[in-house]
Amino acid sequence: MKSGKVFLVGAGPGDPKLITLRGIEAIQQADVLVYDRLAHPALLNYAKSHVEKIYVGKLPNAHTLQQEEINQLLVAKAKEGKVVTRLKGGDPNIFGRVGEEALELAENDLLFEIVPGITSAIAVPAYAGIPVTHRDYTSSLAIVTGHEDPTKNSSNINWDKIATATGTIIFLMGIANLEMITSKLVENGRASDTPVALIRLGTRVEQQTVTGELNNIVQKAAEAKITSPAIIIVGEVVKLREKLQWFEKKPLFGNRVLVTRARSQASELSSLIQELGGEAIEFPVIKIVPPRDDREYRHAVEQLESFDWIIFTSVNGVSSFFAKLRELRVDIRKMHKAKVAAIGPKTAELLEEKGLVVEVLPQEFRAEGLLDSLEEHLQKGQKVLLPRADIARKILPEKLKAKGLEVVEIDAYETIVDAENKIEIIEMLKNKEIHTITFTSSSTVANFVEALEGENLAELLQDVSLASIGPITTDTAAKLGLTMDITAKEYTILGLIAAMTEARSSEGK
Repeated sequence: MKSGKVFLVGAGPGDPKLITLRGIEAIQQADVLVYDRLAHPALLNYAKSHVEKIYVGKLPNAHTLQQEEINQLLVAKAKEGKVVTRLKGGDPNIFGRVGEEALELAENDLLFEIVPGITSAIAVPAYAGIPVTHRDYTSSLAIVTGHEDPTKNSSNINWDKIATATGTIIFLMGIANLEMITSKLVENGRASDTPVALIRLGTRVEQQTVTGELNNIVQKAAEAKITSPAIIIVGEVVKLREKLQWFEKKPLFGNRVLVTRARSQASELSSLIQELGGEAIEFPVIKIVPPRDDREYRHAVEQLESFDWIIFTSVNGVSSFFAKLRELRVDIRKMHKAKVAAIGPKTAELLEEKGLVVEVLPQEFRAEGLLDSLEEHLQKGQKVLLPRADIARKILPEKLKAKGLEVVEIDAYETIVDAENKIEIIEMLKNKEIHTITFTSSSTVANFVEALEGENLAELLQDVSLASIGPITTDTAAKLGLTMDITAKEYTILGLIAAMTEARSSEGK
């Protein structure tokens, strides 16, 4: 059997966007993913759907697998002819034991590649506003393990040299030994008033930074309940944090947001949340699928020349419409007589990208607003095509019919419940790891409630802020027993983001 290959990949310090392009490629190629607790779960989304996932995370004094067992696991999977990607937090070359894993692979004549990562020693201080070097403070840097057993008789660290050899000293995995580390530094010549920063879960929404001096940082750490994983940075550069901290100042910093939008549409909202310092967790409770019975749809598209108006109420409706034209080989020029109306700027934008001029775009992005805007344009007897979702509200076709128009309403697409990662989301809600849940349509609310059927929603959502894209969605939520804390004033993704940031600002974060 042909041997496989092992990628030994640095997953970065925590923020999933801080992985290298080569690291992403290695995840995408993997047949087997072997990962630890410091590799962000979002990175697993790059993997193939059928990838084998093996967790080998380590906690202090609690190892899922011992290092030798991990080494043998990599060898065994590679000998099966599989591509194995080993994801390790930070950079695997800095206290990541990559050398041991690589030697084991080399001794078994197996192909391997080491993919460097962004080390937490540099990235975490940067996210806390602390550059590890600065020409006015220091031009030297040391990275030291803080994981030594304080009870052993001898140390591999030359404290008499390291204490004063460099301007900045960074200790990784050292929180449990903080008292010993500070004592050793002072005993060996470092000034007791040297600035120190402790940064826990750096680059993530839970990032917590405590500053002090060698003589008081142990007490401050205890008061702030700092636990691992955290880094210790010692040196005058810590003073720069007061002016240079930037990550914690972002408007959504500290906010982990559940995005319930369909996976195909979630990226825009997720990207905006992350840009503003939050973390987006995607829970796409909606899946957009073609209608089960498309006979009416096919008939309407084949009779395009008979319509005076085509009204699109969503981006999904536009995408479905053009997909159906392609499927049936219908020329867009058949709708030469029809004028086009749209609800929402994104819907209009997509139509114009397709080369269609939108005649009517209401200021209020819902059916009622469109009806008001159409009033002066409509004439009794005109024929209107409405390609919409199977569960769309009936107010628009009913009002149009009442005005004497012939309305052909078709199910252009269906929305079904899709709760693939339900178990993980429920666990996060139970652990109070979700701070906000966003709903971008009535169907996201309905599907969310259906997906979590059997769970105690009131208890799960007790400390969670619920955010809605507009009043229709908020009303749907109320009927289903959910109370929205935030309702966007402008019924768009940008409007939802603006409402969330305004709410955070009023809370004082």
